[in-house]
Amino acid sequence: MNPQIILLVFVVYTFIIFGISWISSYKADNASFFIGNKKSPWFVVAYGMIGASLSGVTFISIPGWVGDTWFSYFVIVIGYVFGYAVISLVLLPVYYKLNLVSIYSYLQQRFGNYAYKTGAYFFILSRVIGASFRMYLVISVLQVFVFDHYGVPFWITVVLFMLLINLYTVKGGIKTIVWTDTLQTTFMIGAVVISIAMILNRLEMGLGDMISQVWASDYSNIVITDIDSKQNFIKLFLSGMFITIVMTGLDQDMMQKNLSCKNIGDAQKNMTSLSLILVPVNLIFLFLGAVLYIYSEKFNIPIPEYSDHLFPTIAFGYLGVVAGTVFIIGLISAAYSSADSALTSLTTSVSLDILKLDKKFPNDDKLLKKNRMRVHALVTLLIIFVVILFGLINNRAIIDQLFTFAGYTYGPLLGLYAFGLFTKIKVNDRMIPYIAILSPIISYFISKYSEILFNGYQIGFELLIINGLITFIGLLLIKNKN
Repeated sequence: MNPQIILLVFVVYTFIIFGISWISSYKADNASFFIGNKKSPWFVVAYGMIGASLSGVTFISIPGWVGDTWFSYFVIVIGYVFGYAVISLVLLPVYYKLNLVSIYSYLQQRFGNYAYKTGAYFFILSRVIGASFRMYLVISVLQVFVFDHYGVPFWITVVLFMLLINLYTVKGGIKTIVWTDTLQTTFMIGAVVISIAMILNRLEMGLGDMISQVWASDYSNIVITDIDSKQNFIKLFLSGMFITIVMTGLDQDMMQKNLSCKNIGDAQKNMTSLSLILVPVNLIFLFLGAVLYIYSEKFNIPIPEYSDHLFPTIAFGYLGVVAGTVFIIGLISAAYSSADSALTSLTTSVSLDILKLDKKFPNDDKLLKKNRMRVHALVTLLIIFVVILFGLINNRAIIDQLFTFAGYTYGPLLGLYAFGLFTKIKVNDRMIPYIAILSPIISYFISKYSEILFNGYQIGFELLIINGLITFIGLLLIKNKN
């Protein structure tokens, strides 16, 4: 693609983002940054959260996964719907009743300070690695297909993106992100729909004909019944349900947007709408994956070593300038949406959960804002460091393992909240950090040797449930005897 076109697209998109930020952050204060002054329209939050839920992983990876796992991912999406129902009916009432800003302060009220700090630190660890992985995934694609041609080093690309994200989120925080996410959602979905239309045009096929061809192909396989397979539909459904509960309902990043709604009714409308919209949206991404593979077969296009590169390879190399431009817009949207809300939520958690800035400066909003902005800058530097570290490692297998490790840290959160919500048992708060650390370690060894321990059974995404269960049992073992 012409470098001037790519630069123009990047500049125009960024200019629009900053325009939204300038408008939305007008007269913003600390309450605006943390909870959007409790004035976010629920339908705007719901629509914007689509992009945040999808992120760069969905935009790049899901179409590529279709070649190996077909449409089995759709079973996970169905599980999402039930997970969002649990969040709406169980977790949101608790958060709103307690009037929380950080959801981990629930753990302090239920168990004590050690549980509270454990939850916050586990979130920070999970979100730093997770957000950095998503940023690395998107930026590495941009680097390979765009910036390497200009001789721009990877670390400069990372610093540039994170600096821009820091600048447009530092003042308005969640109040800004609620609105910028709507733009990013629109461009991500638009990029996929337009890409499908352009491929169908090249194939000289109508949408109905392509749907019929995909339905008749192996790509449309959804239900895998082999109990030993990681793609078994029961495993995937339960995994999708619990992944949603922990990575949305127990995640400050996602819940901070819900808590910015005016009341619990609006927040529940947001959750319900989001769960239903995500079903057809994810189906569109899966359909794109099948279309990309069919297009590759038709024109004998070599499949890249990394399936993540399938979409950009075809967009840049075989569909022309317009398709490449559309892809770049979608990818930039994915890059921004992967990091802006993570940066804001991490700033919130570090400021309120770890440093207790709201307690240190209860009557000095300016001093609180000054220190919060310092935390914002430090979190930005931390994410830059981790993304660059991933680039230096330059080994996808190792990076995937690091991302998987971040997934382990959600298990203790699942166990803690389940124990807190569904039992009235009091436990030794000081022992909770040890339980939270041991649970992922035990889960790792169970997963690694599952085929030996369980006669060939492979543990997949359901490891999250196992991890949470081990934490729950561990809490029973440290209950107070009085």
